[in-house]
Amino acid sequence: MEASDEELLRLIGGGDRRAFEAFYARNAPWLVLRLRRRCRDPELVSELLQETFLTVWRAAAGYRGDGEVVGWLWAVASRRLIDASRRALARPRTVAEPDEDLLTWSPSAEDEAIAGAYDERLERALRRLSPELRAVLQATVLDGLTVREAALLLGVPEGTVKTRAMRARRELREALS
Repeated sequence: MEASDEELLRLIGGGDRRAFEAFYARNAPWLVLRLRRRCRDPELVSELLQETFLTVWRAAAGYRGDGEVVGWLWAVASRRLIDASRRALARPRTVAEPDEDLLTWSPSAEDEAIAGAYDERLERALRRLSPELRAVLQATVLDGLTVREAALLLGVPEGTVKTRAMRARRELREALS
């Protein structure tokens, strides 16, 4: 299908399986790559991809057309990743002989932030940021969006995203010094 992603979403919202297959074929490859950059577990990446496209199937009719479809799709996938991280933290852990891979693994910045592994000062400083600045940090740091993707997702110009990110970092530095 040569339809745009927005047109495909409208068709998917009407239950068109061919449109869904075309949408999946167009977007799944880049989405897998983005998820793999944030998650080392290939099985979890596969599960997240399935959950994301299941959400697309169910929510396509409600897509408002705000911004680009790729930004919306990444937002759905990143929420699934955050949910999976939270579920993993809530599961009871068993004590076993450590696997050699686990001994060399260290959590990413996103994992630590999501797990609440930052100190109280940083948490207070983040809460003091305006909602606009927090939203930019969420999109660019935790969700890993590019400036362009964050601009599309937040509905602001790219320059505004850059300015807000710079202001947020400056305010955090001042609060932590």
